[in-house]
Amino acid sequence: MGTRVTIQDIADELGISRNTVSKAINNTGILADTTRERVLKKAMEMGYKQFSYVTVAEPGNTVLSIPNSKERNEIALFMSSFVGGSHFAVIMLDKFQKELSSLGYSLTIHRILEEEQETLRLPASFSQERTAGILCIEMFHYEYDKLLCNLGLPILFVDAPVTHLKEPLAADILNMDNQSGIYSFIKEMSRRGKTKIGFIGEYMHCQSFFERYMAYRNAMYLTGLPCPDEYCIIWNKEGVRYPSSEDYQEYLAESFQSLSHMPDVFICANDFIALDTLQVLKRLDYSIPDDVWLCGFDDSPESKIVTPSLTTIHIHSQIMGFSAVNLLMSRISEPSLNYRTMHTETDLIYRDSTGD
Repeated sequence: MGTRVTIQDIADELGISRNTVSKAINNTGILADTTRERVLKKAMEMGYKQFSYVTVAEPGNTVLSIPNSKERNEIALFMSSFVGGSHFAVIMLDKFQKELSSLGYSLTIHRILEEEQETLRLPASFSQERTAGILCIEMFHYEYDKLLCNLGLPILFVDAPVTHLKEPLAADILNMDNQSGIYSFIKEMSRRGKTKIGFIGEYMHCQSFFERYMAYRNAMYLTGLPCPDEYCIIWNKEGVRYPSSEDYQEYLAESFQSLSHMPDVFICANDFIALDTLQVLKRLDYSIPDDVWLCGFDDSPESKIVTPSLTTIHIHSQIMGFSAVNLLMSRISEPSLNYRTMHTETDLIYRDSTGD
């Protein structure tokens, strides 16, 4: 073809809908493996540039394939802290590294210290000359992230700083769906007669917390439920920049004790906040779920074994790992693509902390 191949061109060739082609190429939604393979194979044959690196090896085994440069064969992973075994990113990184290895890339890991972020210094271990792209996980220092975006390298943020009212970052962003589960949860709580619902979590901490808080407020509005500010515990211990769990629990205790009435339900920005909340409420002689219901986010291993087990929203970490490779490799292959923000699906899981 003499002109740039589009998703519609591929759909026309295969006699299927544009939406089906989009799902296959962007690895979103649910498709039969055979359908996905047909689409990816046709995209490769037609020279669809955004995903020209996609090939099909054996039936039922779709793989990514893009030749790397001998000079630039490293993907740099930047993190402000190492993720622990309970963090959703552990499984995501495992999938990400396996996919990278199959493409001939190596992964270098760089922990960015607080001092380096404040002084806008790159780590000494980082080699820009050998780096084909950068993956940032929970890098929430906006000015430092702008520095990385100005390096001229393909870059992907998994979660990101809140950039509202600021210039957007010149990078692709991957996040989980932070809204659908919260909308469904609040709708169900309303159906059960639980109409006093609060939110706990420092909403400006990162983009995912911000999206979860806005989903909470929007869902309360759409269901016609009141959303009093006293039920929104969205800050942290005053004067402490990087609070410990003890600091945060002290802040929570003070916040709960200042409430005129305890809400029926608290939605927490993640499971670790929910676990802190659970401990504090127990110390204040509140019973979960008899007095207050709790919902977390992440579906961490702890959420299953804590008593009571925690209602939460599950993140598909392996899907995020594959999507991260997909986004970063397509950016390396086609640097002129418009910047993209992708959200991968999540699932609401009910457990004991909401009486289920």
